[in-house]
Amino acid sequence: MEVDLELLRKLCALLKEEGLSELTLEEGGRRITLRREFPPVTSHPVPVSPAEPSEELHIIRSPLVGTFWRRPNPDSPPFVEVGDRVEEGQPLCIIESMKVMNEIRSDARGVVEEILVEDGSPVEYGEPLFKIRPE
Repeated sequence: MEVDLELLRKLCALLKEEGLSELTLEEGGRRITLRREFPPVTSHPVPVSPAEPSEELHIIRSPLVGTFWRRPNPDSPPFVEVGDRVEEGQPLCIIESMKVMNEIRSDARGVVEEILVEDGSPVEYGEPLFKIRPE
């Protein structure tokens, strides 16, 4: 099977630029599927304020580029509100990327202190989404 390396390079670039985890191209009886793994969502504690230097908040960041949605569908209540207690693994939001709904779950247990993104807003990879006060 002869592979068009230029096409393959373009598909890889598209995969990366659009923040996709998988891309499939079917043409003339041939099928090419590219997959990539995203690095784990990293979190960095941030000081709350100079008055409280010992307290730190856990930041939940976007693992991909897309549109931020606070609720599973327009008729449902938001996954979480400020002041809600969350458990590790609990859904916090959805990021829509290329018509794929990606559920973002908490990687920490605590209380939602702040929601940093407006519903329906575009988000970038690594952008802070939530501040969680660990318990």
